[in-house]
Amino acid sequence: MQGAQLLIVEDETKVARLLKNFLQAQGHQCTLLDRGDLVQDWLERHHADVILLDVMLPGMDGMAVCRAVREHSTVPIIMLTARVEEVDQLLGLELGADDYICKPFNLKNVAARVAALLRRVHFESGQEEKESEVELPENDNRLLLKGQPVELTATEYRILRPLYDNKGRIYTRSQLLDLAYANDRAVTERSIDTHIKSIRKKIASVVPEMELIHSIYAMGYKWEN
Repeated sequence: MQGAQLLIVEDETKVARLLKNFLQAQGHQCTLLDRGDLVQDWLERHHADVILLDVMLPGMDGMAVCRAVREHSTVPIIMLTARVEEVDQLLGLELGADDYICKPFNLKNVAARVAALLRRVHFESGQEEKESEVELPENDNRLLLKGQPVELTATEYRILRPLYDNKGRIYTRSQLLDLAYANDRAVTERSIDTHIKSIRKKIASVVPEMELIHSIYAMGYKWEN
């Protein structure tokens, strides 16, 4: 992900300049702060996609800054530290830091860590958006796809409910049969295939590009966005 806004909080001028110049060469926008007590005020007025935060800072140390930022923001934070003791590293992560890099560091490694965090945030936001596009309300025989209702029969709803509630879990036809029909043993497992086919057609009529119910060979079905 290029063009991200990075906040570098580092009081060693040489180190800060090296980071800024290298990361800007990667296509990012960088802001430098040299005191920890300036971070909160800056974040109230600006946006950051990632914060690179030194541990030893004047005004407010990096650990305290990380704790304060986490009270109101989930922005990814990479701690920069010359203190290599494991207890300090773990403390930083427990305070809500996403990663740490020990000094002296390789600039390419820093850029790779930043890129990895940006990819993770981009992926997670995309997953949340996908999840919000599909809803199966409780006790309502309708599936909502991007806000558009898909009417279901009572049996189709009972088949979809466990698949939707346990995304990624494979259900056999026998399990779905028990959940959909209770004690009605006159129905065969092949009726599940018929209902799944009907549900898929209904979904395709609204969002043709969306495949939600996946067939697992010789096993059954699972829901996966």
